[in-house]
Amino acid sequence: MPTDPAYDYALRPPRLPDPEDRSLDDAPIDQETRLALYRKLQELRQWSKRAHDLFLQNLVKGTTHLSLGMEAIATGFGMALKPGDYTFATYRGHAHSLARGMDPGKALAELLGRENGVLGGKGGSMHLTDVEKGMMGSYAIIGAHLCIANGAAWSAKMRGTDQVAVAFFGDGTTNIGAFHEALNMAVIWKLPVVFVCENNLYMEYTPIDAITAVPNPAADRAGAYGLDPIIIDGNDPDAVYLAAVDALERARRGDGPSLIEAVTYRTGGHSRADPAKYRPEAEVEAWKDRDPVPVYHQRLLRIGVPEAELGDITREVAATIDAATEFAKAGAHPGEETLMTEVWADGGSAWRN
Repeated sequence: MPTDPAYDYALRPPRLPDPEDRSLDDAPIDQETRLALYRKLQELRQWSKRAHDLFLQNLVKGTTHLSLGMEAIATGFGMALKPGDYTFATYRGHAHSLARGMDPGKALAELLGRENGVLGGKGGSMHLTDVEKGMMGSYAIIGAHLCIANGAAWSAKMRGTDQVAVAFFGDGTTNIGAFHEALNMAVIWKLPVVFVCENNLYMEYTPIDAITAVPNPAADRAGAYGLDPIIIDGNDPDAVYLAAVDALERARRGDGPSLIEAVTYRTGGHSRADPAKYRPEAEVEAWKDRDPVPVYHQRLLRIGVPEAELGDITREVAATIDAATEFAKAGAHPGEETLMTEVWADGGSAWRN
C-alpha cells in the first residue's frame, strides 16, 4: 500500500465517489421514500454510535464489527426488500438487521448479552437473527452464507413464491471458494438471489487491491458467470435503492441472480479492537467527505426538504435510540437454566436419532 503523500488516492481502484455529484437529485424516487431512507440512515448511524459507546463502557462483552460509514447499503436494500424476502449478512450485520425491522432495543440488548435481547443474549454481536423479519442470520464463517442464501432462493423457486434472497458480504469474500461456488450454482439454477459485495477496500487489515488480480473484486468476476458487472456508489442511499429495485425485480421475474459491488468505506477499524492505523491518513480524510449521512442530508435540502423536517427526524431517532438503550440496560442476564436450551431444533440438548 503506497504511503507517499503525493500518491493520488482518488486513482486507487475503485475510484472514490464524488460527494458533489448531483446526477441523482432528480432520480425517480418519491420524496416519501427518500425521507424514509433518511430516517433509516439516521437510525443505523445513531444505533451504531450508541453500540460503540456501550462497548467503551464495558457493557458489550467481546467485540463488535460496526458498519459506521457503510449504512447506505443496508438502508437502500432494506427499503427495496419486501417483508417475505430473505437477508443473509456477515458478522457485520447490525445495520442489515435493523434495516429489516429488528427492534433496536432488542438488538442492543443482544449485544449486552441480556435475556431481553432478540436471541435471549445468546447470539451476541456477531449472530443477530430475526426470522420473523426476514433477517436469516449473521454469519462469522466467511462466504458460508452465500451458499445458504442459494438454498433459501431454491426453496422460494420450488414453492413458486416471489421471494428473493439477498446475501451481503465483504470484499475479502470474493477470494473465497464459496463465493465462486455460490455464483456458479445460482446462475446454473437461475435462482432468485442477489449477491451484494460491500467493498470497503480492506479485507480486515489488508487492502483488497494488494492481493486481488482484478481492480474490482466482485464486478470484474461477474462475466465469468455470465452476469453483468455492476458497480455502484455504496455511500449513496439513492444509488443503492435503485440498484436494489432493479436486481430484486429481475429475480422476481425469474431472470436469475445479480452480483452488485457497492463501493464504501468503514469509518473505524475492522472491529472495535482495531485502531486501523494501517490506513493512510489522506485516504481516511478523503472518505470523510463522502460520509453518507451529511451527503444525503445535503441532497434532500437541494430537492426542497426543509432543514427543520430533517432536524425533527434526527431528534425523533435520537429519542428512539435513547429508549432502546434504557430497555437494553434494564434486561437481566440469562440464568444458567437457559444454557443448554435452544441447542437443537426441539429446544433441548438431548441428541435425537
